[in-house]
Amino acid sequence: MLGWYPGHMNKARRQIKEALPEIDVVLEVLDARLPYSSANPMLAVLTEHKPVLKILSRADLADPARTDEWVAHFDAQPDTRALAVTTTNARELKRIPRLCHELAGRVRADRDVRVMVMGIPNVGKSTLINGLAGRKIAKTGNEPAVTKRQQKIRIDGRIALIDTPGVLWPKIEDQASAYRLAASGAIRDTAIDYLEVAIVTAAELARRYPDELTGRFKLRSLPAYTPDPHAADVQVDGPKRVDLLALAGFDGQAIIKEVASKRGGLRAGGAVDLHRGAEVLLHELRDGKLGRLTLETPADIPAPVIEIDESANDPA
Repeated sequence: MLGWYPGHMNKARRQIKEALPEIDVVLEVLDARLPYSSANPMLAVLTEHKPVLKILSRADLADPARTDEWVAHFDAQPDTRALAVTTTNARELKRIPRLCHELAGRVRADRDVRVMVMGIPNVGKSTLINGLAGRKIAKTGNEPAVTKRQQKIRIDGRIALIDTPGVLWPKIEDQASAYRLAASGAIRDTAIDYLEVAIVTAAELARRYPDELTGRFKLRSLPAYTPDPHAADVQVDGPKRVDLLALAGFDGQAIIKEVASKRGGLRAGGAVDLHRGAEVLLHELRDGKLGRLTLETPADIPAPVIEIDESANDPA
């Protein structure tokens, strides 16, 4: 469970809530490689009565077959459409104004369709806005939380975009989602142990994309993971942590060690610099050098927790 909530994000949440009554359509930008984990559940609650266009950005980095699954998943939801795009491809962005008008329904002819652009940090929101505007308006950067305040931008097609700062939520309860977000760069590298993120990511890539992983780093094998039989005896504070390596079935640390040994991580005396292996794996994943990969599918969405009121069964 990760807690990471800078003050400006709390302010952005209040601004979003105040502006929503005047908004026709919510445009939520998601990372096509992790559409579930990059969706802020807090924004879903705030915008539950508004039509939503979900933009799956960085589609050029994602697995096309998995992207099709996600688009179908979102399109099946009420008052929701989904579109996968590369945010630097102007031709792909041309469909967005039309979809916004379709979702907004009837709007007075003398005003624009008001579209609020939302998303967590570092999912390509600013690049998308610049592409829609045809000029550089929103500041971009390869780090989270670049946009710090709301701004309004008019674009062709009678659309008024209201940009908002990237907003994370106070606690990321889903442990697997926290690691996926960290692997993509949506969370600062100092928020979760960097090596731990790489180890879990390596195990997940071994499960989902073994050929791409072994091919890129010329790995001899993908070692299976053997859970520590004494792990349950260790006392920990807070909720019990899920053994994500056991779920993936692969030894992520052994994979990182081999990556490091092949990519400049060998030190004097035969020691291996695991941090070097972590750095190589995560940077090349983020840059798309392992190929077009998606870190989750709709089948990975956790089942909702249903709480039962046991007092209702008590005798009167």
